[in-house]
Amino acid sequence: MSTGNTPRRFTRRIICNDYDVTVSSAPASDYQPDGVAFLLAQLGHHAATLFAEQVATIDLTPPHAGILRAIAAEPGRSQQALSAQLGVLPSRVVVYVDDLEKRGYVERRRNPDDRRLHALYLTAAGKRLMRKLSQLAHQHELRLTAALDPEEYSALRGLLTTVAHQQGLTPHVHPGYRTLPRPAKPAG
Repeated sequence: MSTGNTPRRFTRRIICNDYDVTVSSAPASDYQPDGVAFLLAQLGHHAATLFAEQVATIDLTPPHAGILRAIAAEPGRSQQALSAQLGVLPSRVVVYVDDLEKRGYVERRRNPDDRRLHALYLTAAGKRLMRKLSQLAHQHELRLTAALDPEEYSALRGLLTTVAHQQGLTPHVHPGYRTLPRPAKPAG
């Protein structure tokens, strides 16, 4: 019961379909630690920004880096299979692969079993670039997790893997691929 001018506070839990949240009338000045979802979003944005800055030092964008990584992981994969794995329209993948091919990092070869399909491979220059990219990714990982000891790192990785699996995320595929813009065409 409220007394005098003190408003009555409440806490309610709202459950609707897959939405479950607790709301409170407590003043904003009452400290509440950031939730896990917020911290994941904050760190994800921070990590993506830092990674984009790092890959820009070798004249790549994160989508280029991801496509190179996918080709390196499974040489000979078709453009259609790559686009299906990434969840991206084939026309978007083609534009990025065209750019990587023009730069000499990727080559397309006709599939001997189905000449309509192009198999994707890294060139020697693409393999060298992939080694640089792997070093950058490793340094990026170390910087982001520098505050963790090996046990904490392992525990965090395991927990995040569990959450990613529960959320239905495709392993090794950044969900940002689903909203890829067309890459900018080089000037000239």
